Amino acid sequence: MRRTLYITAFFAGMTSLAIEMASSRLLSNVFGTSNLVWDCIIGLILIYLAAGNFLGGKWADKSPHKHTYFAILIFAGLSTAIVPLIAKPILRTAANAFDTLQIGVMVGTFVAVMILLIVPVILLGMASPFSLRIIADEEKIDSNQLGRISGRINAISTAGSFLGAFLPGMLLIPTIGTYQTFALLGAIITLVALLGMIQAKGFKFSLRYSWVLLLIMLISFF
Repeated sequence: MRRTLYITAFFAGMTSLAIEMASSRLLSNVFGTSNLVWDCIIGLILIYLAAGNFLGGKWADKSPHKHTYFAILIFAGLSTAIVPLIAKPILRTAANAFDTLQIGVMVGTFVAVMILLIVPVILLGMASPFSLRIIADEEKIDSNQLGRISGRINAISTAGSFLGAFLPGMLLIPTIGTYQTFALLGAIITLVALLGMIQAKGFKFSLRYSWVLLLIMLISFF
C-alpha cells in the first residue's frame, strides 16, 4: 500500500501544478500573460496548497483512512474537470468588459475564475499529510522514521509537480486544447484514486464512486 500512496502523491503533485499552468492559458486570451497575471496565479495557487496541507493534516488526524483519502482525490478530479465548464461564461463576460474597458468587471471576473481553483487545489494539497498519516498508522512508523518518510513523500510529490510544469504547455494544450486538458487532468487523478480505492476497499465498494469518472468523460465529450 505504501507504493500506492507514493504513486498517488506523485499524480496529486503533477495535477496541482498542471492546473496552475493550464490556468494561465485559460486566462491569457482575456487577461494576457503579464507578470501581474502570473504573480496572481502563482501566489493564489501557493495559498491554496498551503490551505490544503493545513486542512489535510487536521482531516487526516480525524479520519486516517485510505478510503477517505482516495475519495478526497476523486472529488478533486471532478472539481478540476468542471473548472473550464464554469469558467467559460465568466471569461465571456470578461472579454466583453475588456472591449468596453470596464475595469471593475474585468477584475471581478479574474477573481471569479481564480476562486474556481480553490476546491481542486486545496483537495490536491491534502495528499501529502494524508499519505504520511496513513503510512504512520498502518506500518507503525516510529518517530525516528517519520522525517525520512515525510521527506520521501514530499520529494515524490515535487517530482510530480516537475512533470506537471511541462505537461500542459508542451503536450496537452497544443494537442487537445485548454478545456480538454482540465478534463484529462481530472480524469487522470480520479482514475489513480479509484484504483487506490479498489486496492484499499475492494471493487464493490469502489463502484459507488465510478460515476465521477463517467461524469468527467461526459463533461469532456460536451
